[in-house]
Formats: sequence, structure tokens, C-alpha cells
Amino acid sequence: MADIFSSFAMNLAAPAAGAFAISPNNAAVFDQPTRAVYVGGGGTLEVEMLGGGTITFEGLSAGALLPIRVVRVLTGTSAASLIGLY
Repeated sequence: MADIFSSFAMNLAAPAAGAFAISPNNAAVFDQPTRAVYVGGGGTLEVEMLGGGTITFEGLSAGALLPIRVVRVLTGTSAASLIGLY
């Protein structure tokens, strides 16, 4: 299928072009930092941010889409069915 937007530059304002399933793992760093994280099952999300440091997002609802750049999702995460968008 032809991409009618192929002449446009990819930047952070553009929609995501790829995705990958995320399994919380304290040792695994993503090959590609996310542009956003989709939360399929609610709970908490503990992440390492691209700019450094870790943070826990609490009380997330199923279906939440967080526009965050992360390099790792940590095992303190209780949210399920996570998808990294890039």
C-alpha cells in the first residue's frame, strides 16, 4: 500500500509508525525509546524515562495512552497488556 504521507518528515508531533509489546523487566532496555505507552489493563506503571530517572504512574485506567518517552518498564508495574509506540 502506498503511503501518501511518505514525503512528510517523522517528528514527535506525527502519529506513531511502529509498536511493540512490553513485558516489565528491570534489566531490559528497549531497542527504541517509546513516544507513548498504551495501557490495556489498569494499574500502576513504573518506568525509566528517556531523560533519566524513574517514576511510577498510579491509578491508570485500562485504555490509557500516556505520551511518555521511556526506555524501560520496571517490574513494580501492575498494569497489563502494555504496548510501546514509536
